[in-house]
Amino acid sequence: MEFGKVNPEQVNDIDFTLPEDGKQTQKILNSKSNQKAKVFIGCAKWGRKEWLGLIYPPKTKEANFLDEYAKHFNAIELNAVYYQIPSVESVRKWKKQVNDNAAGDFLFCPKFPKIISHDQRLKGSAQATAEYFKAMAEFGENLGPCFLQLSESFGVKNQALLADYLQSLPKDPVVYVELRHEQWFADLVVRQQVFELLTATNKGAVITDVSGRRDLVHMEVTIPEVFIRFIGNGHAHKKSDFARIDEWGERLKSWQERGLQKIYFFLHQHDELDTPLLATHAIKVFNEQLGLDIPEISFQPRLFA
Repeated sequence: MEFGKVNPEQVNDIDFTLPEDGKQTQKILNSKSNQKAKVFIGCAKWGRKEWLGLIYPPKTKEANFLDEYAKHFNAIELNAVYYQIPSVESVRKWKKQVNDNAAGDFLFCPKFPKIISHDQRLKGSAQATAEYFKAMAEFGENLGPCFLQLSESFGVKNQALLADYLQSLPKDPVVYVELRHEQWFADLVVRQQVFELLTATNKGAVITDVSGRRDLVHMEVTIPEVFIRFIGNGHAHKKSDFARIDEWGERLKSWQERGLQKIYFFLHQHDELDTPLLATHAIKVFNEQLGLDIPEISFQPRLFA
């Protein structure tokens, strides 16, 4: 995860305070609720060799990494399909692996492939979109929301194109959109229009909490669910990252009390070694703040000579 990365010495100068709720959030989350939100926590990839001896048994083969991942997390932000639409056989294999090993319901949350979002830039992408959804449908009950990550060069001049594309998508599954061009957030009129568009088409807005692009922490909830991509700053800034997660716990508690139904919280780091430690803290905070009982991550016992 290189997007939004800053030099380590710059981290201490960044204001990580979460902004106030956006206007669309105030419209969507506007009633009192005693219901607990369903929370899905995960990472972006399961194939992390750095996790051998940490959360994966030391001699785990790469072919079995997903089996082990599903014992600790109940979701994956599936970035693998960004590069290529997987075969039906691959999807069925992944589905079987998590159902054989997951402690509870497990969701794959696949990114739209780059041929749609970056190569074709949504234009003339009906065939690729149909192929993508056909493959993703093989996940069945293990398919979570899909997310469309638009490029940093996809600006407001494409607003009509974005509207047409979102309106053309099937109603299921839920789709979230990650906007990256600065124009979507800098112009208040455009900002309001695009988040209203997402609500009108029943699409979610990805919130990306990353150091170098604080405008992406827009705090706009467009449907009664939220998809958060949290990017930490590594072991040297663990205290800061934990404090950021603490604040997210407080905000999500507020949103839950106002009707938020589902939370998808995906953790990233520029160096993924410590990501399970971030996830452990997030689980602890969410259990305390939201009154939940998310299972804790099991770490491998440390062996000493």
